[in-house]
Amino acid sequence: MVIPFVRDITFEYGRTDKLTPLIRRVIANNPGPFTFTGTGTYIIGGGESVAVIDPGPDDSAHLDAVLAAVKGERVTHILITHHHLDHSPLARPLQERTGAVIYGCAVKALPVEDGVRTEAGYDRFTPDISVCGGGQTIAGDGWSFEAIATPGHTSNHICYALNQENCCFTGDHIMGWSTTVVTPPDGDMGAYIASLDLIKARDFKTLWPTHGPPITDVAHFIDEYKAHRFDRERQILDQLAAGETKITGMVPKMYEGVDPRLYPAAARSVHAHVIQLVRSGRVKTDGAADLNSDYRLG
Repeated sequence: MVIPFVRDITFEYGRTDKLTPLIRRVIANNPGPFTFTGTGTYIIGGGESVAVIDPGPDDSAHLDAVLAAVKGERVTHILITHHHLDHSPLARPLQERTGAVIYGCAVKALPVEDGVRTEAGYDRFTPDISVCGGGQTIAGDGWSFEAIATPGHTSNHICYALNQENCCFTGDHIMGWSTTVVTPPDGDMGAYIASLDLIKARDFKTLWPTHGPPITDVAHFIDEYKAHRFDRERQILDQLAAGETKITGMVPKMYEGVDPRLYPAAARSVHAHVIQLVRSGRVKTDGAADLNSDYRLG
C-alpha cells in the first residue's frame, strides 16, 4: 500500500494562475503542517458571474490578491468547504467588498480545543445559504456546481462538483499531498470512508484540493487512500491481539520513528479508527469509546 502523493506545484504567493478555461487559483501565504504550501483559493468563471471557493484565512494581503484577480469582474458566489481557520474566515471580508452570497454548511457546535493541534483551528462560520446534506445546484453564467455532502474530516464538509469540467473541489476531504486528518468528535471515520466511496463513484476526471496540486489518477488515488485507513485498522487489531488495551500504548508502536511530540495528535487519529471498530463490533469497551478507555477484541 503506497499512496501516490502529488506534491509538485509551481506558484508564487498572491499570483493568479489560470489552470483551466474556467478555473484560476491564488495561493495564500500561510504554509504549515496543516496547509502544505498554503490555502489555494479557486476562482471560477469570469465577467459578471464569478465564484470563489475557500477564500482562506483572515489575511488582508490574500484578500487584496483575490480582489486583484477578479478586478473588473463581479464575484457573485462564495463557496466554503468547511469551517477551519485556513478555509472560511475570509468569506465575510470578501463578501463586504463584493456583495457575493456565501454558501456552505454551518457546524452545529465547535469542538473544544484541548491544546493538542491536529488542524489549523476552528472558525465560527455561518453561510447565507445552507447546502447541508448536499444535492443543491449553485449556478452562474457558464458554470454550475453540485454541492456534495462529504462528512468525515469535519461534520460539515462539502465538496463542489463543477459540471462543465467533470471535476470536484475537495477541500480537505481528499488531498494529494497528505492523508486527511479525522479527529473526533467533529471528525468521524465511518462517515469519512463512506464519503470517499461517494466521490469515487462519481468518476471525476480531476480533484482540486484546497491545498496542493490536483489529483488526476482519481480512482487509484482514492483506493490507496482507503487502503491506508484499513491498514491502520489492522494495526489496531494487531495491538489488541498482542494485549495492548490503551490507545496511548498503541501509538508509539504504530508510529515507530515518528517524533514523540506528534503522539498526542496521532492518538486522536487512532481514536477515530477505534470508535468505528467499536461500532462495527470488532472491538469492545466498557462504557463510552473515549480516548483513555480500555479496549479489547470483539
